[in-house]
Amino acid sequence: MKNEKFKPYHYLIFILIFLFTLILCVSIGSVRFEFREVIKIFYDYFRGVDNSHRSSIILQVRFPRVLAAALVGSILSITGASMQGLLRNPLADGGTMGIVSGASLGAVLSIALGFSTGMRISGVVLMSILFSFISIMIVLFLSYRLDYSLSTTTIILLGVVFSMFTSSLRSFIIVFSSSKLEAITTWSLGSLSGNSYFSVLLMFISLVIFGGILIYRSTELDALSLGEENAKNIGVDVKKVKLEILICVSILIGICVSFSGTIGFVGLVVPHILRRIFGPGHRMLLISSIFGGSIFLMLMDLVSRTILSPIEIPVGVITSFIGSIIFIYTFYKMRSR
Repeated sequence: MKNEKFKPYHYLIFILIFLFTLILCVSIGSVRFEFREVIKIFYDYFRGVDNSHRSSIILQVRFPRVLAAALVGSILSITGASMQGLLRNPLADGGTMGIVSGASLGAVLSIALGFSTGMRISGVVLMSILFSFISIMIVLFLSYRLDYSLSTTTIILLGVVFSMFTSSLRSFIIVFSSSKLEAITTWSLGSLSGNSYFSVLLMFISLVIFGGILIYRSTELDALSLGEENAKNIGVDVKKVKLEILICVSILIGICVSFSGTIGFVGLVVPHILRRIFGPGHRMLLISSIFGGSIFLMLMDLVSRTILSPIEIPVGVITSFIGSIIFIYTFYKMRSR
């Protein structure tokens, strides 16, 4: 029997691992820093001491990127865990609903058209969020028209079909956007370079608000994971909870995709591993997913920018490669048992 509650020392362990991984990823790169030097740079910054050129590498380039990796990993992981519980499908994540494909379509369209808002929030961000909303609304509308109860099977089927449809539209746009092909390709493979403190702040606020709602609904997710009929019998408003969770997931993924591109397998692999460690309870799973996803993607980003330095491999390529191996191994072990 797995742990029934998330004990205080679990938080401490996760925080310590998170901080160690954060400093490790900030320290290693084309220019290497000692752990003590990194800590001193942050200490001097908070004291208001004038920074050197080496400290600007940490504070202006590397630290916001590592923070972005941590937040993107947390978002992908918590949304993947939520979707797996909601749809009762261990292969579910944001891509199952067509949300990732829809957000990607909006971002690619924005890049191809050179859409700019004239504000600090870029057109890619707004279009990604907008299209993720449109995608979830289309899938839910069609699901409702075909099945008034919004059954899980109907939602998954239409989500997969919608993903194929948006992927074809994205390919069509790429064919007629040869001048922007390099930018679109780099973004589509997943990249965390170029993230600023503003993007980090926006993702953090989104994670606190909408991730908090997902954690608040963890009891309902526990009930839904046992079946919709069982959830109804204990008083869960299944349709309302489904809509609330799906909307939160669509907002989080839309924001995440706009800043990082398409990064696969994080929302699939991390919840699987954590579920085996802490059990199926969604409160534990969602909280641990925030930490586990951030640690996983920070390490993957570190590998992507150092393994063939000075050449940088898109982080989406690394997560797909390593994540697929981990998933196949985990799935094999589960089946063998």
